Amino acid sequence: MKLAVPKEIWPGEKRVAVTPETVKKLKSLGFDVAIEAGAGIDAAIPDDRFVDAGATIAKTMKTTVKDADVIFKVRPPVIDGKTNELTAYKKGAAVVALLEPFDRKELLDAMAKAGVDGYSMELMPRISRAQSMDVLSSQSNLAGYRAVLEAAHEFGRIYPMMMTAAGTLAPSRVLVVGAGVAGLQAIATAKRLGAVVSAFDVRPAVKEQVQSLGGTFIEVEDDEADAAETSGGYAKEMSDDYKKKQADKLKEVLAKTDIVITTALIPGRPAPEIVTADMVAGMKPGSVIIDLAAERGGNVAGVKLGQTITTANGVKLIGPENITSAVATDATAMYAKNLLNFITLSVDTEKGALVFNGEDQIIAETRLTHDGKIVHPKFGGEAVANG
Repeated sequence: MKLAVPKEIWPGEKRVAVTPETVKKLKSLGFDVAIEAGAGIDAAIPDDRFVDAGATIAKTMKTTVKDADVIFKVRPPVIDGKTNELTAYKKGAAVVALLEPFDRKELLDAMAKAGVDGYSMELMPRISRAQSMDVLSSQSNLAGYRAVLEAAHEFGRIYPMMMTAAGTLAPSRVLVVGAGVAGLQAIATAKRLGAVVSAFDVRPAVKEQVQSLGGTFIEVEDDEADAAETSGGYAKEMSDDYKKKQADKLKEVLAKTDIVITTALIPGRPAPEIVTADMVAGMKPGSVIIDLAAERGGNVAGVKLGQTITTANGVKLIGPENITSAVATDATAMYAKNLLNFITLSVDTEKGALVFNGEDQIIAETRLTHDGKIVHPKFGGEAVANG
């Protein structure tokens, strides 16, 4: 069995899909591991460390993936006017990556046409058995941490209260919108740095988690909040009446807030706009907003992906692009372990063969293409039992 790891060519992507530690474990599963030269440089992993772990270094992407049974990537294969990575993959190869299926219908069609099997790690089911493979959680954790540091860099004050001979500096007030994995890590990080932290989420079930981290939970009094969570643990889209109550409450809180970090996302849908232009206009000059949902359209009115915009009243709106790459070494370590755990599920070590069991919930819910077809029901396909 051959497993290949090409170098990521998406602009700004610094992560890689394996580490020396996971290479060793992949070798023990029976894989020959080929890695493209320089693939780990931006994640502080030089080629010689991969070689020491038992991998082979290939000079080009094409030689790396040649005859590979499994291809590990971070971002989707690039298919544009100049580049088509799929042409280098052999028919039947399993491509395991963050394939962004909700936004890349053309990629699904191209993968099916190329005869490769696509496994989208962001579709991992929220079940206990799959926790060690949950890429969204592992990467969101780091995004929440990094967002607090990005805000500190842009903000003109410090986070903690500081009492000096020259006077006392009041602590900064931080509001986190969305108390999922990224939001909870942002709360914890801002609290550790000494800020006064509050959080808002439509799901009242997260109140105790927010409070356990030292944050104050902002509640909207409404019976609808009791049914604000999907069976998978995500937030639901709320009614217009609830949104009006939410907006009134947030506007009041934002007027007193220094830093806002928004993280609210609904899988497969554009990010809900939660912080309106009117709310931003009511904030203090020098305030900073980091919108981690910018890649899905943003939670904040006026935010632009990859840009920092200063509003007329002096509020900075920041829409970071691929913020997890800013901590590429740790992000790689976590992502690589997620992929290792995923592929281990489908390796028959006695026979030295790959067996993707389509009846397994993990395989069924992550597999997008198989046998030249789109097979995931959410994307117009019909599930295939085994292969």
